Amino acid sequence: MIVRPADGVQHLITQPDHAALAGRIMEHWASLATAERRQQILRAVRDHDNGWHQPDAAPTIEPATGAVRDFVAVPAAVKQEVWPRCLDGLADAPWAGALVAHHALSVYDRFRSDAGWTAFFARMEAARTRLLEVTGGAMEALVRDYVYVRLGDLASLAFCNAWPDPQVLGPWTIRLLDARHLLIEPNPFTYDVPIEVAARLLPQAPFSSDDELRTAWRAAPIVTVTGVVVGRTRTS
Repeated sequence: MIVRPADGVQHLITQPDHAALAGRIMEHWASLATAERRQQILRAVRDHDNGWHQPDAAPTIEPATGAVRDFVAVPAAVKQEVWPRCLDGLADAPWAGALVAHHALSVYDRFRSDAGWTAFFARMEAARTRLLEVTGGAMEALVRDYVYVRLGDLASLAFCNAWPDPQVLGPWTIRLLDARHLLIEPNPFTYDVPIEVAARLLPQAPFSSDDELRTAWRAAPIVTVTGVVVGRTRTS
């Protein structure tokens, strides 16, 4: 779950909806248009968080504060269970699956020294190796294609979370100019890209229990958060 703050309210955005937005953004990325495995890359971007359907359907709170737990705050066991489900959903697209396995290994690399994550890393590495063998692809090509997956992920996360700090990957900087405008430099587009994502609108107030949150989540109105991705600084 992604929790996007707003004036007196919060927008709750599911991880699969964030990933779908990432895919829509990357459809317009100019250099991806000629990539050899474009469709597989876009599939990986769109579906990389589909394993979050189950936990996002049953959101939880931080007991000490009553705040909604986002995807960072959920327990390690929840995070680790997500990725095998993601790979199961990509069984028909092995290169996309290899990209998503690589993504899982990359985004959780900070936990490498944690014994509680050892089995997870072994499982994801084995899956990535197997999928590379199935496709006959090389690790160098996977790493090259993965850049697009991570760029789409970061662009969508920056918008959906309303992150104030720039996100940097290689030569690219991704930052929110305001609540609606997301800037990516150097400019990867030939035009501005309108974006939107569905969100549940909840009050920005603590919840007393998971059950109270889930009741509010089910009853919450669904709204559309809109914006624009731009590849140049706006002067007006």
